[in-house]
Amino acid sequence: MADKPSRGLVLYGDGLARFVNPSHTHLHSLAAQSLCGFLSLPHLPPTENVDGRTIGEFLNLVDAYEDFTTLSVDSQDKCITPSISERFMGVKAALVTENKSLKLCGDKLGLSVLQSNELINHNGSLADSPAKLFATELLNLIGFQEDKVLDTNQFDLVFVHIGTHEQDLMNKYTEYINLLVDEILSKTKPESQTGSRLHLSVVLSYGEISNDDKSNLTILNKNGIMQSGLASLYPRQSYTMKGSNPRSNTRDYCPMLFTQWQDAVTRKDTVKSFFFQDFMENGGNLTIPADRFVHEVAFKLWKAPKYGA
Repeated sequence: MADKPSRGLVLYGDGLARFVNPSHTHLHSLAAQSLCGFLSLPHLPPTENVDGRTIGEFLNLVDAYEDFTTLSVDSQDKCITPSISERFMGVKAALVTENKSLKLCGDKLGLSVLQSNELINHNGSLADSPAKLFATELLNLIGFQEDKVLDTNQFDLVFVHIGTHEQDLMNKYTEYINLLVDEILSKTKPESQTGSRLHLSVVLSYGEISNDDKSNLTILNKNGIMQSGLASLYPRQSYTMKGSNPRSNTRDYCPMLFTQWQDAVTRKDTVKSFFFQDFMENGGNLTIPADRFVHEVAFKLWKAPKYGA
């Protein structure tokens, strides 16, 4: 545990997990020095809104999925979920995104919504902007400047949405998040002031799901126990529970892949690459429900009690 509260930066790669390849060395390097695992999602209902899946995933990350129906159809109804500030001891949180639907979603949830191109004064898409400049501005938002931790900071926690629905641009956005990770890590070196105070999370989802994905990217039966005829003796895994009650809508395939890194704070597992199979075999975080993610991060910011063990 750190001796001072951390400041959180969450990079959410919307639908980018399947586009990671061996050339994305900075993502693999991050995974190799981080604590890795899966975030399980519910079965998201179909929506007429093209951004419905993106909204559903993000609402799970911030534990506001009860408002999916309201926010996925751009309803004028107020959100049921209290703001992140109200739930987590006044934490100052922001969302950086180019996605119009997600901007409205973040605004209704009480997040300060920032547009990436305005943040760096760039007229093109995020993937065409300089990663070095964007990384600097993101760190500035949480009070890190030139390896110094400022006493005052605009935000304690910043979510950054990176992705597009245009399939031909997915590789470009994946390479961008790869470069962005490199720039952030280069500015927060181990044993530096910023390295000890930055809690960096990278979350990559799979986007639209195919039938092949359901069998190839499953988190069930890791140890082959279910095939042995002892299914009744196999305990329910914690990601399928909410308190003492079973979750009724848990998706057992295509979880989000996530890493968490903070110098000398987060544990390190034996993962070497940012791939599903490596996380499955060597990840130290195993699987937790996606709606518990923000609680884990808030704990590192000294804004919530510890979730889980």
